[in-house]
Amino acid sequence: MRFALPEREAPASLPPDMRDALAASRADRGAFGEPLYFYASLGSTNDAAARLAEAGASEGTTVVANEQTSGRGRSGRAWFSAPGAGLYVSVVIRPGGATSAPGGHFRKMGSDPNLQNLPTGMAVLTLAAAVALATAVRDATGLQAQIKWPNDLLCGRRKLAGILAEASTRGAGLDAIVLGFGINVRTVGYPPDLADRATSIEAELGRPVDRGLVFALALARLAAAREALGRGETAAVLEQWRRLAPSSVGRAVSWQGLAGERRGTTAGIDADGALLVDAGGVRERIIAGDVIWR
Repeated sequence: MRFALPEREAPASLPPDMRDALAASRADRGAFGEPLYFYASLGSTNDAAARLAEAGASEGTTVVANEQTSGRGRSGRAWFSAPGAGLYVSVVIRPGGATSAPGGHFRKMGSDPNLQNLPTGMAVLTLAAAVALATAVRDATGLQAQIKWPNDLLCGRRKLAGILAEASTRGAGLDAIVLGFGINVRTVGYPPDLADRATSIEAELGRPVDRGLVFALALARLAAAREALGRGETAAVLEQWRRLAPSSVGRAVSWQGLAGERRGTTAGIDADGALLVDAGGVRERIIAGDVIWR
């Protein structure tokens, strides 16, 4: 089957460090990274992977870019994707099977009322992805990255990586998920609005790291997390998430409720991945939206 590659962009050769690390990790990655499309420059890896998924691409199909010109994070925010400074990756996941016929329609998670009926599976998948990426960074570099709900990696209070899941529906069902992630690897000059909020692995460690190894381990840990969820080991994955997310308990936060701003203290997550917050003697359950960490 010929998949629909992004228009106006042409795949490039995978850099040697990434190519060699992928080859060495083949037995641990399962389908993840097979096939793989690498671009020197791309608007958005999620958009490219979504087009491939709509054309029937199999689970594990991966899109990687050396830079993104229109990278995005949650709530449509731009993701700073400087050339060669990070890992910008999207992977196709098929909840109902490894392959699908062409024809799914992609929508951003939560942007359609029907997708609100699908939060559990997607929420748990993004939490599992956060565990996988935090573990990959720790194993590849020794940097003790932590998770902030629902799916950011932090060092201290600076953002190191983010995850964006987008869903494709077929009829009333979920056909595919594109799981995108960006990891800041190399030291780079951030725009003024990000300078005090973003960091990178090399900036934190003060030394170079093997980008290819981080990439290969990220795919391998994602494959392992996917397999664990497939075996029904959701509780174990969530427990791993809790260990890697100390701010999910005891941190002051605020968020917008139906009656305006609400404030409380984090009290962990539930079995569906929702953030629990104690506010004025009431335990609130937050499944979406912006949470400000105080």
